[in-house]
Amino acid sequence: MGFYNRYIMPRFVDFACGMSMLTEQREHVVPAAEGTVLEVGIGSGLNLPFYDPTRVERVIGVEPDEGMWKRSAKRRADAPVQVDRIPLCGEAIPLDDNSADTALITYSMCTIKDPVAALREMRRILKPGGRLLFLEHGASSEASVRKWQRRIDPIWKRLAGGCHSGRPIVDYVRDAGWQIEHLEQGYIRGPKVLAYEYRGSAFASSN
Repeated sequence: MGFYNRYIMPRFVDFACGMSMLTEQREHVVPAAEGTVLEVGIGSGLNLPFYDPTRVERVIGVEPDEGMWKRSAKRRADAPVQVDRIPLCGEAIPLDDNSADTALITYSMCTIKDPVAALREMRRILKPGGRLLFLEHGASSEASVRKWQRRIDPIWKRLAGGCHSGRPIVDYVRDAGWQIEHLEQGYIRGPKVLAYEYRGSAFASSN
């Protein structure tokens, strides 16, 4: 791991993901979590202030990057709920079937190597009737913007820890066997190539 990835990138990602327009989006999603929550890509803990301690018993955060986890220390200390960590990638999570009530993923499908595999793991771990909450940036609805997303990705991925600017978020959720319950999508404030957002919830498909 080079100097940039070890020392600069975690600070850059923490700053970018903590910007006010993204914080506003988190406030719409995270409070709906309940019970035991599996948060894939917990990163620097930017979701932690928004968990409702009257609804959530425990958060199990999946985060392979040590630098990002260290940056979450203050937020974990201040968190209104218990927070534990699994220091692995989301594609293989060592938890039993049917062991979580809510799965949460925010601004992480862009960096996970195999997001469909991670979403399948989340589905396996959720109890029957469990709910997936997701909040991601991804492929724009405009072909011209998608073209620019493809153009910037080689540089953007290097700067932002492997982040892809235009992944097909809804396709990933459905391909992993989830039935979308609620979906909102559209631009928020910011550069259009990075500002097309998908916000929603899903249940395990019966198919």
